[in-house]
Amino acid sequence: MEQFNLSETEWRKRLSPEQFHVLREAGTERAFAGTLTDNKADGLYRCAACSLELFDSADKFDSGSGWPSFTQPIAPDRVADHTDRSHGMTRTETRCARCDSHLGHVFPDGPRPTGLRYCMNSVALEFRARR
Repeated sequence: MEQFNLSETEWRKRLSPEQFHVLREAGTERAFAGTLTDNKADGLYRCAACSLELFDSADKFDSGSGWPSFTQPIAPDRVADHTDRSHGMTRTETRCARCDSHLGHVFPDGPRPTGLRYCMNSVALEFRARR
């Protein structure tokens, strides 16, 4: 996959301050504050930084966590997982494979068939309804 790289200045021009904080500085939006948490429409979720298609609404579920949650990405090569040891714990961070933007974290407590919960920040995603 071709990489999508911009300078910090270019990212700041392209993204809102909240998006920049989450996507480029690995921040987290407040639980239940995101616009996509309760979205039940049919469509695709893309990276808000580079528009790569990441998640399908068919794989979205209500985890009760306050963030949009998915059982899996559209394809394994769309996301990259990294060990995150911040905040005194070890978690698996999920980043966009094309632009290396922070999306959220993946946890091994999701429903079948994968048993995974990709817990993403709404501000890191953009939703496009299926036609």
